[in-house]
Amino acid sequence: MALLITDECINCDVCEPECPNEAIAQGDEIYEIDPSRCTQCVGHYDTPQCIEVCPVDCILPDPNHSETEEQLQAKYEKLTSTA
Repeated sequence: MALLITDECINCDVCEPECPNEAIAQGDEIYEIDPSRCTQCVGHYDTPQCIEVCPVDCILPDPNHSETEEQLQAKYEKLTSTA
């Protein structure tokens, strides 16, 4: 499933550059994750890099965007295809 940044975000800016899919951007008040681009780093890394670097642990699975490992892999392949 895609990830979600909670309102505990302190806008420290460490997660955005770590996202290989460019799914993280500054929102109106806190950073936000675009669920159409988030693969939990499947295809890139073994663990979600934003979670690894977040100093306040405010990045959680998004219950509104449940996806299997296979669906995340397919999303990764679509995002990285050149065709």
